[in-house]
Amino acid sequence: MIHIAKDFSHLIGQLPGMTDKQVETHLGLYAGYVKKLNEIEEKLKLTDPVDSNYSYGVFSELKRRETVAFNGSYLHQSYFENMTPQPSAARDELDKAIIEAWGSREKFEADIKGSAASTPGWVILTKNQVDGRLHTYIMYEHHIGFPIKNDVLMALDCWEHAFAIDYGTNKAAYVDNFLKVVDWEVVAQRYQTLR
Repeated sequence: MIHIAKDFSHLIGQLPGMTDKQVETHLGLYAGYVKKLNEIEEKLKLTDPVDSNYSYGVFSELKRRETVAFNGSYLHQSYFENMTPQPSAARDELDKAIIEAWGSREKFEADIKGSAASTPGWVILTKNQVDGRLHTYIMYEHHIGFPIKNDVLMALDCWEHAFAIDYGTNKAAYVDNFLKVVDWEVVAQRYQTLR
């Protein structure tokens, strides 16, 4: 399969609190993950796994980086898909699930902010396949910390490349802004699809 970076150029100049340079740079990084994913998958087809081991092997190294490139590609895709220049509100079913899981919308947003402060990587809002409830999880890298049996509803990129051009080291201000540009319609549609 050839992975193709989706075109999110419509977001350039449209997201409040994010400059063109910030968005363009981030989109370029996303495209780079997709390119590397294709490269790794092609090399895996041509590399003999016979000399693989934990210490080192060409096949081993490709396998170790495969998940980084895959998750880096598709977490970024989810991230850009779940942002909009137009304010949006969550739909009823999603709001009910948020209230059920956190007690209030304010506690949910506090959880997102606290989670973002806890990781240099990602915050993901998921629907957990085990208990059917919404959860937030933090990931330290694209491939470390993703829990199995979860479907991603919302992705928040907390790597410095997502905010440093506009916010310097003030990640909290970036997260505040992110919560204003989340496309809750998209998140609600993802949730609805899983119901």
